[in-house]
Amino acid sequence: MHRIRAGWFVRVNPFNPKQAKRVDLGPEQVDAIVFWSKHPKPLLTHLTEIEDRGYNYYFQYTLNDYPPAFEPKLPDLSVRIECFSELAERLGPERVLWRYDPIICSTLTPVSYHVERFGQLASRLQGVAGRVTISFLDMYGKIKPRLRSLAQDENIVVEDLNTPAQEATLRKLSRQLAQIAGTHGLAIQTCCESLDLSEYGISHGSCIDGRHISRLFGVNVKQTKDRAQRSECLCVPAVDMGHYDTCRFECVYCYGMRSDNKAAANALRHDPTSPVLIGESPELR
Repeated sequence: MHRIRAGWFVRVNPFNPKQAKRVDLGPEQVDAIVFWSKHPKPLLTHLTEIEDRGYNYYFQYTLNDYPPAFEPKLPDLSVRIECFSELAERLGPERVLWRYDPIICSTLTPVSYHVERFGQLASRLQGVAGRVTISFLDMYGKIKPRLRSLAQDENIVVEDLNTPAQEATLRKLSRQLAQIAGTHGLAIQTCCESLDLSEYGISHGSCIDGRHISRLFGVNVKQTKDRAQRSECLCVPAVDMGHYDTCRFECVYCYGMRSDNKAAANALRHDPTSPVLIGESPELR
């Protein structure tokens, strides 16, 4: 909120902290803000101010029902569902988009687990969610040590559904999730997946969705792909505002957290007035 009030922030390259760029946050320069969150409750008290300042926005709301082995520090599921419903009641289902991702198949969370939990969530979100986005866990190098620890310490083995050997399992799960989504009136799409699942009614989707933004807010967004993202990503160009290694939820599968987690220490370094959000500011004022 300090950065919105100031009207600018500094984007720092997460892979090269010496690369920093000042970004204009004036409402006339911003087509829309897309908030990603598992628990946006602390932001709710600021929404009126964000609107009064002239910003368009919507939420990508990640809502899974994983055991603590995967999501150790999230609020209780019922609290997160209540927050989702509160947001949707205020903004409408088109501005609170459900994400059921990443899908992790493991000895603790097999296909049957996801079919059951996805069905329960879809039932509870019926009428307050209109779209659901799914994706399957990517085995980033930085998460592999955590997954090995799960296997060694808790005997939880995670499968890579993105391998040819697991394609039949992935398709079976996708078909079942699509059937559940249809039953509850949910459009279903994938995020950054190359596999064609259209035979089940699952489309390739985008999270920073230019057409959706144009339709919601009446702005003219160029429908071009963000070349800085992975080849499978269909999002329009955008600038990330945030910093790796700062989330204290410590989800095991998170690509924004290094294996030697520094989130707790970084939280102590957080400066709310800093244009780079954390640590010392570059000379960009």
